Amino acid sequence: MERRIAFAAGETSGDLLAGLVLPALRERLTDARFAGIAGDRMIAAGCEPWHHVRELSVRGYAEVLRHLPRLLRLRRGFVERVQRWPADLFVGIDAPDFNLGVAARLRAAGLRTMQYVSPAIWAWRPKRIDAIRAAVDHMLCIFPFEQAIFERAGVRATYVGHPLARTIPRAPAAAAARVRLGLAPDRTTVALLPGSRRAEVASLGAPFLGAAALLARRDARLQCLLPVADGGLRALIEQQCAASGLDRAQLTLVDGRSHDCLEAADVVLVAGGTATLEAMLFKRPMVIAYKVPALTEWITLRQAVIPYFGLPNVLEGRYTVPEVMQEAVQPARLAALAQRYLDRPQEAARLAERFDRQHEALLRDTPALTAQAIVDQLGRGTR
Repeated sequence: MERRIAFAAGETSGDLLAGLVLPALRERLTDARFAGIAGDRMIAAGCEPWHHVRELSVRGYAEVLRHLPRLLRLRRGFVERVQRWPADLFVGIDAPDFNLGVAARLRAAGLRTMQYVSPAIWAWRPKRIDAIRAAVDHMLCIFPFEQAIFERAGVRATYVGHPLARTIPRAPAAAAARVRLGLAPDRTTVALLPGSRRAEVASLGAPFLGAAALLARRDARLQCLLPVADGGLRALIEQQCAASGLDRAQLTLVDGRSHDCLEAADVVLVAGGTATLEAMLFKRPMVIAYKVPALTEWITLRQAVIPYFGLPNVLEGRYTVPEVMQEAVQPARLAALAQRYLDRPQEAARLAERFDRQHEALLRDTPALTAQAIVDQLGRGTR
């Protein structure tokens, strides 16, 4: 019997997560059909794209408000299409502000719903647990401490591990990664990851490049890497490079390949988000930066539960790497913090040991566990 599963990924990271799960799900459901809001990886894995994830990739309250009418129309149309198809199950992947609204409407109409990647209720907006309980039949958790939180609140939950822990090697090889990227294997390397969205790159690209220029003045043999997450961002990044004062002979722009860039690095300047977890799994010392519109900052800080936002710090339950926010995101500050790691290799080594313990805690057969949980939920039938 053909089973139909609707998915909705909200951004590139969600597309990556689902793209790893769909092949494992196909092994268990050979006659299933997948459709919904998908990115390139999901499409390659056989998900029919009703919309592309780019249509949901907005960041912060100010940007969401500008796009709100379009997003509401998209959500309404998506819910209607899921029901007309009709789907047997809805699986939201991250993007909780969009997906929980979709799930609530579909669940009220009798469809079973799942959410893959929990909203960070342990970091901010803890009252969202009530909305989650009303919208989601089963939460798939990617961090080990989350399952107990949801079960205490009456939400069925399963810890499936983080899929990136399986795709990133426990023992990264910087020299080999540099060779793959066409760089000198023995030169100090700094990776700059200002984000995958235009708003992130617009706010963080210039200070990151400015910091790299300051670091390069201290070390003429320094080489810098900047992965360009989307071809549409290259023109903006080129403008920022030209204004930075960084010698272009010391900077390599790479189309995608952020994992190669992280593996090659001695230290990383990184935007807050999933990339901080990736840098942690590559055991790289990092400086995390976070810069958002003032409205977003005001709302976020009013609802915050913990004082840090970088995932390495969240998992450790304390500050292990520096976080720089808002107006403090200046080239001199970023360069000083990065230089500290370059000057103190023993500190970077101790950090790598802590990161390896976190890597082990996140390491599960995530695609298989997630796929099986989806199959089990399908077996429960309609609500």
